Amino acid sequence: MKDFKTLVIDLRASTVKKRRAAAVELGKSGNLSAIEPLAAAFSDPHPAVRSDIVQALGRLGDSDAVPILITALSDPKPGIRCAAIAALGNVKDRASVSPLIGCLQDKDMTVRIGAAEVLGKLGDCRAIEPLMSLERDRFSDVKEAAGDAIRRLGK
Repeated sequence: MKDFKTLVIDLRASTVKKRRAAAVELGKSGNLSAIEPLAAAFSDPHPAVRSDIVQALGRLGDSDAVPILITALSDPKPGIRCAAIAALGNVKDRASVSPLIGCLQDKDMTVRIGAAEVLGKLGDCRAIEPLMSLERDRFSDVKEAAGDAIRRLGK
């Protein structure tokens, strides 16, 4: 594995492959000092790089990553929004509950499902009422995820 400084420099490399590899390795490093350079690199124009950055931040699992992960919930790519939801589920920070509730209204079904699942795991009762609104969703998978989350939350 490359040293930390080299990986941080590689986040700005000219090739997508190098930027992606750097994000993955920084996530595996367990070094919380990687949060800041990863967050700064989230503006990368390539969606695969942004996705790897979000996953790396989730793997690091620290609350310092929550602000950039919340920003990632607004990414134009649904896959990145889903990765951000999963990462927030790993971090388990209460500050993510309201933004995740907002994801229950996402136009993408997989984003709504992911948000419902994570909200169920976070155990915050503020999510119960918004989750109940998904019981009228047109997709059965969304309804099922919302129902499971509500049961987990004790209603």
